[in-house]
Amino acid sequence: MPTPELAVIGGGQLARMMQQSATGLGLRIRLLAEGPDVSAAQVVPDHVVGDYTDLDTLRAVVADAPVVTFDHEHVPPEHLRALESEGHACRPGPHALLYAQDKGSMRERLGALGAPCPRNAPISSVEDLEAFGFPAVLKTTRGGYDGKGVWVVRSVADAEEAFAADRPLLAEELVDFRRELSALVARSPSGEVRPYPVVESRQADGVCAEVIAPAPDLDPTLAASARDLAVQIATELDVTGILAVELFETTDGRLLVNELAMRPHNTGHWSIDGAHTSQFENHLRAVLDLPLGSTDARQPWSVMVNVLGGTVEDLEAQRSVVLGAEPDVKIHLYGKAVKAGRKVGHVTAYGDDLDDVLTRARRAAALFTDGIDPAAS
Repeated sequence: MPTPELAVIGGGQLARMMQQSATGLGLRIRLLAEGPDVSAAQVVPDHVVGDYTDLDTLRAVVADAPVVTFDHEHVPPEHLRALESEGHACRPGPHALLYAQDKGSMRERLGALGAPCPRNAPISSVEDLEAFGFPAVLKTTRGGYDGKGVWVVRSVADAEEAFAADRPLLAEELVDFRRELSALVARSPSGEVRPYPVVESRQADGVCAEVIAPAPDLDPTLAASARDLAVQIATELDVTGILAVELFETTDGRLLVNELAMRPHNTGHWSIDGAHTSQFENHLRAVLDLPLGSTDARQPWSVMVNVLGGTVEDLEAQRSVVLGAEPDVKIHLYGKAVKAGRKVGHVTAYGDDLDDVLTRARRAAALFTDGIDPAAS
């Protein structure tokens, strides 16, 4: 294989969609995949199967790659520091990635920056939790995602499962919020920054179900504040690539930072079809320190709906059904086996009428999930 310009650690759907942008840019990627048939390994010819927690495996994969980036945030930071000491540019670097890996460190750092956050505190005992007060949200400081490692507790009894996990915990106030927002920004090592439109993210059982770009009826001043906050965090933490700042819009009109992700993010998938430059292309441009592309929307509205595993097992066969019903909806399948509730793809619709765009995207996703046409009911 030709010498890669970039090594990508992790073989999930984010790396798969990076390859789409890499193909257009003519970039050569080498992938470290968890298995021979994971999502990204199906489309990245130059891939190695191995364990990202093993330093020797990482060294072998990135040996001739000057730049390293990630499909996920779980590579041990000491391994990243070792790679950097050996001349590889890890982007984002371990000094920044720490704040996406560890929620306790994230809260401490954001607090030092003056970023608005829910009231929070590390806890290690029932006494700590009682002192913090109820209701509360308990989170494992590391490893949680898509609602896993998160518990809403209104009493000590509700916290039994969280304490039984025997992992460091963070308590946060249960925020009274109107909706969830997400502010994405691309940042290059040279300091160029491009924020995307602020979007609304709608959840189901702790999993992102759909994203509306831009967030409907968002006060322009609040939208500007969200973009400025994302730029500030990206700059202060020295993030390279895409940073997603997940936010609560509270019922009294404030913004609070919920989570950080330092990689392309589910709330930015709409940009593949709905923005002049997708989050995946700008992530690649950023980590390679290429000029960033326009983040402006192509249409007044874009809606992305996740395809979650349901009763339809053969998604490829279902494509013709979905395209027959909604020929203008864009389909992105991840090459994953269908499991209940698993993200196996997404669909995107766009246009100038939000109700119509929502209807088309939801219809396409429903046909992929359960084969039931909402328009026929």
